[in-house]
Amino acid sequence: MLEKLFKLSERKTNIRTELIAGITTFMTMAYILAVNPTILGASGMDSGAVFTATALASALATVLMGVLANLPFALSAGMGLNAFFAYTVVLGMGYSWKVALAAVFTEGIIFVILSLTNVREAIFNAIPKTLKVAASVGIGFFICFIGLQNAGIVVGDSSTLITMFSLSSSIEAGTFRTEGITVILAMVGILITAVLVLKDVKGNVLIGMIATWILGMICEALHVYVPDPAAGYYSAIPAAIVSMPASISSTFFKFDFSVIARKPMDFITVLFAFLFIDVFDTLGTLMGCATKADLLDENGKLPGIRGALLADSVGTIVGAGLGTSTITTFVESSAGVAEGGKTGLTSVFAGLMFLLALFFSPLFLAIPSFATAPALVLVGFMMVQQAGDIAWSDPVEAIPAFITITAMPFLYSISEGIALGIISFVLLNVFTGKKEKVSLLMYILAVIFLIKYIFL
Repeated sequence: MLEKLFKLSERKTNIRTELIAGITTFMTMAYILAVNPTILGASGMDSGAVFTATALASALATVLMGVLANLPFALSAGMGLNAFFAYTVVLGMGYSWKVALAAVFTEGIIFVILSLTNVREAIFNAIPKTLKVAASVGIGFFICFIGLQNAGIVVGDSSTLITMFSLSSSIEAGTFRTEGITVILAMVGILITAVLVLKDVKGNVLIGMIATWILGMICEALHVYVPDPAAGYYSAIPAAIVSMPASISSTFFKFDFSVIARKPMDFITVLFAFLFIDVFDTLGTLMGCATKADLLDENGKLPGIRGALLADSVGTIVGAGLGTSTITTFVESSAGVAEGGKTGLTSVFAGLMFLLALFFSPLFLAIPSFATAPALVLVGFMMVQQAGDIAWSDPVEAIPAFITITAMPFLYSISEGIALGIISFVLLNVFTGKKEKVSLLMYILAVIFLIKYIFL
């Protein structure tokens, strides 16, 4: 049955590989179950309800991705979109979280319509293959950067914007046993995972992550690592194993559409922002991860993309109804792809892990960022290797690819990388007399992006 549904032999994989890939993907993105309630909690929502809503919506959308599209990608509440929800729409613009949920719900309905009418699929297919490869490379750098940030290896700096963490400074400040030791643990974890990759150990990313977590628990037991929750350094040792899911009664279908009558343009602006970011973050992630998994056909198209986009859309609608922000495809899916995940069975296993997380939340929430960081860094390394497929000798192809790659980590946005890559690709081909390489849809997208940067 599984063979017939997911075509395991055709894609040269097996159940064990897909299981490891699914667990790996889940563990690299399990942080969202801790982060999302914190972010949306700032808007006044009940954190426990948000946790349950996030886990349920993620499970449904991820399983749908596997069943409808047969692709090894997982979905959850999008980072950036949740911050926009809480800090811009609610705290910044002064609307209630119920209005924000109404906008997310409406966005999901529009997405379903766009997915069923082939608009989003057409956008994906219109983007040239060189930009799809560049998206994979750019995402590699982006998730590596996220991993280094999460581990505290890369920190903010007033003069250079970012810099490397200083162990000597943490010793002088007396914070070595909180932040300093976690940086060392992350670095050791990166080394362990790298050795496992070199030795071609099956499940290397997952094993490296668990090994780093165990080292953290040992350090905490020996008081080498001292948690400081106020500073964002939490215990690596779970306080409990099993717990019952929190009720979602406080967030379930709590929509407020009254703002449409009072301030229709404000609602449209918020709706468009959610819509725009989600469309191109999702497309960028699908392009990058599909390229890494070698799932694109000879024409650079992704078989099953309509099902993938539909899973994303339905996930957003259900998520809003349950009480969480926009559900989108996660770039951390590349961790499972790197472990050999090639079919929707990877997604099904990852989705089931989200359901399990409902009852084992203390365990999953205890996974520290210094343990997931090595996985993100090494997966980034694997994705960057796609750069060799870009025609660097052709500047018209290479420059837009370079812009796409650099924009993603530097601007901290997959969608911005896609936007700038499309604009530069169109302009350079027009200026060099190669208009035949640019489709009508690419022209339309370039104009839309230019209008966005000029007027929005």
